[in-house]
Amino acid sequence: MVNDAPQQRLFLALLPPADLQEQVTAIKQQFAEQFASRAALRSPPHITLVPPFEWPTAELPALTGSLGEFAKEQAPVAVELRGFGAFAPRVIYIHVEPSPELQQLQAKTQRHMNLLLKPEPAPTPARPFVPHMTVAFRDLSPAQFRTAWPQFKTRPFQGSFLASALTLLSHDGKRWQVFAEFSLSTSEGLRQETTAYSTQ
Repeated sequence: MVNDAPQQRLFLALLPPADLQEQVTAIKQQFAEQFASRAALRSPPHITLVPPFEWPTAELPALTGSLGEFAKEQAPVAVELRGFGAFAPRVIYIHVEPSPELQQLQAKTQRHMNLLLKPEPAPTPARPFVPHMTVAFRDLSPAQFRTAWPQFKTRPFQGSFLASALTLLSHDGKRWQVFAEFSLSTSEGLRQETTAYSTQ
């Protein structure tokens, strides 16, 4: 009966600033209207660092406290978005340029969460980290993917932002909501310059 304690489904991510979120959400909306793929609209635009996991609801303060301390020891990371990519036959995403800093932040964040989640069994062997910002997945049928991908394969998209916080998102039963944000060290006082544009 110990396992009957209420659990919260969570994941950790980097979120772009509001102006860039609007542009990415508009692309998700296009997939919903044109290709009947709405699943990506159930979360804000994001780059996943730690995929969804379960955490006891009663112990959320311990989790947020630990993540707050962890974030203080990490530096903000510059993020570059360029064009589109795909994981056939269902996923289309905005390509995030890999960088040593982004790879390192993801590896450290995953390691931190693995330590916190023990003695839970480790998730299935981790896939290599491919940073991306999903715009369609899961309910994009293979047939719709074959129609959509040629349109997006060469479509320009470019943006950049400084990721200055880790974001913890929780699932409310219908969609993912921002639960808490943890500022990365030295982000205080930094002017965050953001540029983003999308060309049809």
